[in-house]
Amino acid sequence: MPADDLMPHTLETDVLVIGAGGAGMAAAIAAAEAGRQVLLADRSLIGRGGATIMAQMTVAAALGEQVPDHWTHHLRDTLAAGRGLCSEPLARLVCEEGVEAIRQLDRWGVGWARADGHLTQAQAPGHDRPRCVYVDYLNTGPAVAKTLRAQTAHTPGVRRVGDLLVTELLLDAGRAVGAVALHLGTGQPVLVRAGATIIATGGLTRLYRRNSASFNMGGDGFALALRAGARLLDMEFVQFFPIGHLAPRLVGFDPIMWDPFRYKLGGRLLNRDGEEFVGRYGNATEDGRYTTTRDAATYAILKEVEAGRGSPAGGAYLSFRHVPEATLRAAFGPIIQRLAAAGIDLTQQMIEVAPIAHYHMGGIRVDTRLATDVPGLYAAGEAVGGANGANRLSGNAITEAVAFGLRAGRQAAEEAGHAAPPSAAALRALAAPALARLAAGDEAARPPHYAALIEELQAVMQQHVGPFRTDAGLRQALAAIEALRARAGTALPPLAPQDPRCLDALDLRNMLLVAEAVARSALARTESRGAHQREDHPAQDEAWTLNQTIAWRDGRWTLATQPVERLPHMPTPEEFNA
Repeated sequence: MPADDLMPHTLETDVLVIGAGGAGMAAAIAAAEAGRQVLLADRSLIGRGGATIMAQMTVAAALGEQVPDHWTHHLRDTLAAGRGLCSEPLARLVCEEGVEAIRQLDRWGVGWARADGHLTQAQAPGHDRPRCVYVDYLNTGPAVAKTLRAQTAHTPGVRRVGDLLVTELLLDAGRAVGAVALHLGTGQPVLVRAGATIIATGGLTRLYRRNSASFNMGGDGFALALRAGARLLDMEFVQFFPIGHLAPRLVGFDPIMWDPFRYKLGGRLLNRDGEEFVGRYGNATEDGRYTTTRDAATYAILKEVEAGRGSPAGGAYLSFRHVPEATLRAAFGPIIQRLAAAGIDLTQQMIEVAPIAHYHMGGIRVDTRLATDVPGLYAAGEAVGGANGANRLSGNAITEAVAFGLRAGRQAAEEAGHAAPPSAAALRALAAPALARLAAGDEAARPPHYAALIEELQAVMQQHVGPFRTDAGLRQALAAIEALRARAGTALPPLAPQDPRCLDALDLRNMLLVAEAVARSALARTESRGAHQREDHPAQDEAWTLNQTIAWRDGRWTLATQPVERLPHMPTPEEFNA
């Protein structure tokens, strides 16, 4: 079908927000409250995709509801978890503005758990004190998503459009001025003209065979940013949640549900021989409760498996058999009942757990305005790189999503007030190449099995670009990615309403590009630090206390390093309490 025959529908807005998870919804609210018209677009249902709705645990903020606290203490814990690679200004933004972000969610009615008139705060691994709020241990994320959905629905100026997959950003003289999208329900292209654009599409953990991601976490935003000329940062750092559920069969629960059990009740990680092993790798317990950060726990579990001391399904045992049944029920009564209905009795059985791809510390390079290298283009949430360094501190994800979303929305609203988007005719001319790609489907050709190619890519990433990496394995991954790209070809299937082949083809295109960025970055970093573990370079190398950037411009990769962004001095509570 010729591109001219597609007759794309054109939408106009001040601010385009791509992705409607926690960060995207927060950005849309903030931009609209700043007086701008906002188009909130998502490839799935608004507020139903992304990572926020899947989060089941706790949210870190230095609220001081249980014990005295200050965001500077939270910042120090965040920087320690990041192994020296956090952008300190961005990490400060998370910890400082995160306090008000969590308070704002409370005012909007999220329903944080309370006791004796105060918000309940739990102590999570890596934190120096109880700092993490929650709704309940299985519904925190859904409650946050529901609250933000309701707020976007009641905020004038926010237009919500689901089933809209953005395939390309449009640039005019180097400035982001809109996007080309595909409406999945009708199979028709859509043009969006915008004064400013925010990428809030989340991370990339769908690149891995074992992951905790929703279906749309394949790195869409990173691919959009790369093709627009923006740099990515720290792409080698993929966090594996150490105790993802492995066995027995568990239906209706998130695979990452076990962390609150572990740190609230002191769940024991045991090897095949019933031995506690975390201490063997320099990670002791405190009062019988694991305070080990996620990268260190992942390392310990996989090393036990490698040594032949793993559980039958290839992980480790998580045991609560030492916890009295009354204590289990007092802490997690309804959950204990649901587990019992599924045939799991925690007083008698051990659970098999293993690392699962969960979060990506890297992402789009931004400044403290959340602005990218590309004028008019911003990013928020997990799509942003830098704040978490080599490893994210437990509980920081939703805090980061909402704090970054609110700030990105305000900054994009200000940018849109000064922007002069191109005319409709000029926008269509800018979109012509992208429209031609969408229109190039060949009815007669037999397209590849894109879904099968995605599964092959996930297997390659799991094997060679997972928790443990080597030079040989990473080079093998890069060769496999190139071979998969050749098999996929460049043509798309013909556009058709609700045709999964076209969606799979577009997803594969993005996933291959982003997977290559991860593998190239991992190959270049010849040390082990945080979530990046090189078996052939097992030590942390202080010469690598640098951030890596990667860009895709004019069909070529550019990989570089930059100094870690530091604050002029580390703030203290006393400075702000004076």
